[in-house]
Amino acid sequence: MTVRKAWIVAGVAISSALAFVMLLVVGVYLVAGNLVNGVGGGAKPLAKGSVPAAYASLVAKWGNLCPAISPALLAAQLYQESGFNPRAQSHAAAQGIAQFIPGTWASHGIDGDGDGDRDVWDPKDAIPSAASYDCELASYVKKVGGNATENMLAAYNAGAYAVIKYGGVPPYSETRNYVKRITTLSESFAAPVGRVDPSEQAAAAIEYAQKKLGTPYLWGGTGTAEQGGRFDCSGLTQAAYETVGIKLPRVANDQYNAGPHPSRDELLPGDLVFFSDDLTNSRAIRHVGIYVGGGYMIDAPRTGAVIRFDPIDTPDYFGATRVTEDGAKALPTTV
Repeated sequence: MTVRKAWIVAGVAISSALAFVMLLVVGVYLVAGNLVNGVGGGAKPLAKGSVPAAYASLVAKWGNLCPAISPALLAAQLYQESGFNPRAQSHAAAQGIAQFIPGTWASHGIDGDGDGDRDVWDPKDAIPSAASYDCELASYVKKVGGNATENMLAAYNAGAYAVIKYGGVPPYSETRNYVKRITTLSESFAAPVGRVDPSEQAAAAIEYAQKKLGTPYLWGGTGTAEQGGRFDCSGLTQAAYETVGIKLPRVANDQYNAGPHPSRDELLPGDLVFFSDDLTNSRAIRHVGIYVGGGYMIDAPRTGAVIRFDPIDTPDYFGATRVTEDGAKALPTTV
């Protein structure tokens, strides 16, 4: 039997199985609706590989500097600010992995590694400084009622005076959106401590991807008419979730942060599954597919191939994300 014929036979078998899988999907999400979300309370330790290995120990250590922050929250702030790029510089002159402006760095930068200098471009100084600044802000508003972390984030965005004045997060839409964005984003960096809530939109995303089976791959493809309706891997996953009103980022390594991360044995149909040659760094992710159950995904694998079913249990399997609407909205537009 030729490889092509073998693929067709396997495809027919899997397609038949998928019909059963699709019947199960709705039931799975209905009965699982009351599962406890896996990211709640506590110190929120980091999910494996969610922070580049070069910075993971720094984030884990300094993210426990005070009760108002956590490693996952600190990671979310760094990702939001720079995408973990230590050479990032904004048009507003914000610098480094934590995006300190010069004036704030001058007054709040610390010598995190004890080498005798304070270098905004050195993550060993900038990450401890970001944690220290967070905790300093938390101390300013510690007598304000409500959630200490949310008050700290509000002080970061609007100033401690505004938090004190309003007795909590001030009624500014920008500030409230910032607080929600960072706290939601922190869930994508936290190791779940229990089951992760299922996605209500998963079945429709799978249905969309299933209709694209057999479509030729196109590098950079997002399914436009000009591209002949063709996709690359992240273009397919982006389009599938867009049909249910969830706007994912364009590239796979940013899609990884669109929600919490179920373990391999907790995967449900509709979860995004990711692959990388560096299993210690989510920023190195190079491929994504949509899990359909039974150890298989639908994906757009590579040039010369078509959208198809592929197994997920390969040496380069990185992990999974259960996409949430709030998680997708929390992602920065550019990192």
